[in-house]
Amino acid sequence: MMTRLAKISLVFAVALYHALVVLGNLTDYDSNYQFVRHVLMMDSTFPGNREMWRAINSPAVHTLFYLVIIAWECAVAVVCGWGALRMLKASHSNGNGFRESKNMAILGLTLSLLLWFVAFLTTGGEWFLMWQSKVWNGQEEAFRMFAIVGIVLIFLVQPEGELSA
Repeated sequence: MMTRLAKISLVFAVALYHALVVLGNLTDYDSNYQFVRHVLMMDSTFPGNREMWRAINSPAVHTLFYLVIIAWECAVAVVCGWGALRMLKASHSNGNGFRESKNMAILGLTLSLLLWFVAFLTTGGEWFLMWQSKVWNGQEEAFRMFAIVGIVLIFLVQPEGELSA
């Protein structure tokens, strides 16, 4: 039972983290909007780099990117929260019942991994060369979150060692 509670708690923690990120993005919209804007404009990458053709200077596109990120973070918070609640509800069921209750949490954690890997590390980091910026570089934070959520997902999918009743 302790392993199940640990898994439920960690999925709730991921939901809480993303909910707080969404709250911060909505209550202090401009701070992170500026981050997205500068990454997309590539205005702090190495001078003279030959990839500046990738830069996007449209405020409408900056806003769209930012809103998609916020919606994605919100989806992660909701799906992980829902998944943790389903797991909590099934915490006293047999092994098969609890295993099946993990599906929504697995989906939420996967959405989170895709957010950090695709949106931040791949799109921001590589396509928009965020790695070149000393000011607008969120790769360490994105990798940290990718690693944390990945560890939670790996732990979650491990069997609890209980026999199916």
